[in-house]
Formats: sequence, C-alpha cells, structure tokens
Amino acid sequence: MPAPATTASPGGVPDPGTDRTVLDASDISRALSRISHEILERNKGAGDLVLLGIPSRGVPLAERIAERIAAVEGETVPSGSLDVTMYRDDLRLKPARTLLPTQIPDGGIDDKVVVLVDDVLFSGRTIRAALDALNDVGRPRAVQLAVLVDRGHRELPIRADFVGKNLPTSLAERVRVSLEAIDGIDSVSILDNRLEGAR
Repeated sequence: MPAPATTASPGGVPDPGTDRTVLDASDISRALSRISHEILERNKGAGDLVLLGIPSRGVPLAERIAERIAAVEGETVPSGSLDVTMYRDDLRLKPARTLLPTQIPDGGIDDKVVVLVDDVLFSGRTIRAALDALNDVGRPRAVQLAVLVDRGHRELPIRADFVGKNLPTSLAERVRVSLEAIDGIDSVSILDNRLEGAR
C-alpha cells in the first residue's frame, strides 16, 4: 500500500503520526540510475567493481545498481551482501538481532573497488561496522559508499561518495525506505519519530 498522504493541523503543521512521501518509484529509479553513472564515471568503468549491499534494503539496491551498470557497460558487475550485525557497537544495548547473510561474489574483494550500498545514511555507525566486517573478508583496493538517502545527523566522520537524495530531517523524524523486492512498493517517507520509534 502506498504511504498515506500527510494530514495537517489548521496551522499547516503535519499532525504527529502522519507520514509524507518524499520519493516515489520514479524518483528512486532516477536516483539509482544517476548513482550508477556516477560510480562508472568515478571509477572509469566497471572493471574491478564489486557491489556489497548492507542487509536488508541495501541488498536489493546493490542488485539494481549492478543491473544498471551492466546495461551500460555490457558486462556483469559482481553483487553480494555484507551483514554487519556482529560488528555493531550497540549490540549490548539492544535486543538480540537476527544474523543476515553475507554473500561475497566469486573472486572475492581483494584488490577490488568495493562499493558499499545502503538505504539510509544516518549516524554513520552502520557504515563503521561495515568497514570492520569488510576487514574480515578481504583487502579491497578502495572502498566507496553509495546510499539512497543521506538524512544527516552524523556521529562519526563518514560521508557517502554517491547519494540519491540529501534529505534534511530532525531527530524527531524517521526515514522509512520501502523497496519493491521486500515491501512490494518503492517509496521513501518521513514519519514522526515520537510515535513510530527511533530508527
């Protein structure tokens, strides 16, 4: 189901608990196409590229970027997944998390350019965990980061190389990414964090 439209109070301020769609399916498609072309431009082609999505929604995003790059370059771009659960610095603070698959493409990542792919860049702690996880898998020549949404509020000195949409938010808001492969619809919405809970 598409995200409901935002309702507003008489003063024009969104009512708590409502959400507003900021990217629809066509916006997401254009953003992924732009990211794909920027990756090719930065790396002067697809040679030695490996895309690793961070579960869960980073994985289908990585697959879709790989498909777009392959369509331009005429060659398959390896794509896989990198679970960061056991590398997070908040493991002892939150309930146990389900381990998700790490799938490294044939050929590994040694001396490759690895592009980490995630849906939302927020504090930067997930990406720090991903870099630690990557160290246990191999030694890439370079690591780059592609995200669909950068919402700000960084707590670590981490930035994305490729961004679909810079989306300024308050800490009282949550960004919800829905993807066709997982949720049956492509959209990005902003929700009131006071009722929905922290991301």
